[in-house]
Amino acid sequence: MTEADRLQTALALLANDTVGANCPSRQILDQVTSRWGTLVLAALVAGPHRFSALRGRVAGISEKMLSQTLKQLVRAGLVDRDVQPTIPPQVTYSLTALGSDLAVPLCRLVSWLGQHTDELLAAQRAYDDAHA
Repeated sequence: MTEADRLQTALALLANDTVGANCPSRQILDQVTSRWGTLVLAALVAGPHRFSALRGRVAGISEKMLSQTLKQLVRAGLVDRDVQPTIPPQVTYSLTALGSDLAVPLCRLVSWLGQHTDELLAAQRAYDDAHA
């Protein structure tokens, strides 16, 4: 990121008071950038998933946590919950237009983390060694 990009981002954040404690976007930011929120959104980039398929795709998530995360993402307008009137009901989750728009930079973040994992872990080890 160039210095001009950093300045533009900082000005946008300050103009919208995004860093302020009372900014309404902070609650959604917490949901989207939580471990499970990010992984669920990233999994849905591949296309619609039923609950059980999504749980299998997001390794380590409990049913309760997946249910809570999906509820938050649906409420935020990022995920659509489509219920088919079958017995039992068939529920499919997919990204909304807003969710798809968010998925682009979010997937870039996830990709960046994957590319820099070794460097980040090395920095953590160096910090831990220096502060042991």
